[in-house]
Amino acid sequence: MLRKIRIVLAAFVYIAVTLLFLGVSWRINLWFGWVAKIQFLPALMALNFGVLFVLVMLTCLFGRVYCSIICPLGVMQDIFAWFGRKAKKNRYSYSPEKKWLRYSVLAVFIICLIIGFAPVTTLLAPYSAYGRIVNSLFRPLYDLLINGIATIEAHFDSYLFSEAEIWMRSVTTFVIALLTLGVLGVLAWRNGRTYCNTVCPVGTILSFFARFSLLRFRINEDKCRKCGLCARNCKAAAIDFKNGTIDLSRCVACGDCIDQCKDDAISYGPIHLKKQVTDKPSANETPASPDRRAFLTGAALAVGSMAMAQAKIKVDGGLAEIEDKIAPHRETPITPPGSVSARNMQRHCTACQLCVSACPNNVLRPSSDPLRLMQPEMSFERGYCRPECTRCSQVCPTGAIQAIQREDKPFIHIGHAVWIEQNCIPVTNGDHCGACAKHCPTDAIQMVEHTTAEGKSVIVPAIDQERCIGCGKCENLCPARPFSAIYVEGRSTHVVS
Repeated sequence: MLRKIRIVLAAFVYIAVTLLFLGVSWRINLWFGWVAKIQFLPALMALNFGVLFVLVMLTCLFGRVYCSIICPLGVMQDIFAWFGRKAKKNRYSYSPEKKWLRYSVLAVFIICLIIGFAPVTTLLAPYSAYGRIVNSLFRPLYDLLINGIATIEAHFDSYLFSEAEIWMRSVTTFVIALLTLGVLGVLAWRNGRTYCNTVCPVGTILSFFARFSLLRFRINEDKCRKCGLCARNCKAAAIDFKNGTIDLSRCVACGDCIDQCKDDAISYGPIHLKKQVTDKPSANETPASPDRRAFLTGAALAVGSMAMAQAKIKVDGGLAEIEDKIAPHRETPITPPGSVSARNMQRHCTACQLCVSACPNNVLRPSSDPLRLMQPEMSFERGYCRPECTRCSQVCPTGAIQAIQREDKPFIHIGHAVWIEQNCIPVTNGDHCGACAKHCPTDAIQMVEHTTAEGKSVIVPAIDQERCIGCGKCENLCPARPFSAIYVEGRSTHVVS
């Protein structure tokens, strides 16, 4: 029963988090956005002390239920481990805690967190690692499935599903996500929770509190026959059946050991309870189960706490193929409205890619800059930042992108447009254009007369830097290919007019 309850709760959280990163529907973010905000590291980065307090209290009461129920990377490892057990049963064994490795990784993580060295913290953060895996590896497969369904629907004049554009947002992030999935998959397949109990900094932090949890698993040596079945099925390698002890700092409260024990020698309950008596109830009597009630109560509290807490057509009129745009080199990267500054983004973002998944305009993509590795930045080859859209600020769980209102966004200057004469169609072809001025939402671009180096008089854009907010509409809609004649340079610190 303990194991079944844990599986149901873990499945709910895991599916909810996965749907968030797949970008299935904006309604999913409205319904389950809180699941991202109760993750440990995002709550820490957002200084959400209420969530942190609840998570610590849950650990002090029930053990590391966070790792087995709330953390999506932990649940994913359990899935791999389940397949591993199907291939070979009783595959695990007890191993002593590797304190030197756990605490060394935690020390490096804390130091990098303090100094704001993002590459290390983003690579080690478990929730962010899972987000990158889903966004980079699983979402293209999901979009491919939806596109196939949409194509089939179209033959029957049904348009319930719309096609999605599938594209590589970042090669670097894709490779890192693929390597992460491969390493975690092999480790979990062979050894269960190796990553959680040797590398993961969140697991190490929670292990300090789990050692003193009120409710815990323990072995009744009067009943135990030393068969070792519990240890061979403990994916945390935390059960020393020979000495009758369980390492609570590594136990993730999954309940597998109770499910496997044939002698009812392992129990879960308050620390002050004595060993259970061996008297068995009669055939007509239902046995009392304080362990189940304790776990059910803990599970209910955990769930209650959590609750609080188009595909573009690439032809011109069907006659000529349109060449893809190439992103320009930007001296200053563009960070989303609400991020305040590039420094704030660098210090608070865990590169979970949730904002990238939520962006409906294909503007956000992970950075390949080593100092801002996999953190979101903006580029406008496939869309522009619509003044009415605030989705990235609504889903960010860390405070790296602060929540903003629709009416305030048009007054946040995240960058400014720059004109490139040698790319401009009136200069290169002598044709009239004016697309950038026509579509600028803030009227920051005016067409003025300009004399080229050859002495020709043409009409070209002039930019009012004070009015430009850096939305990228001019860059996106500029017909020049492959480089736009006008592009947006970011502001290191955003300006509010």
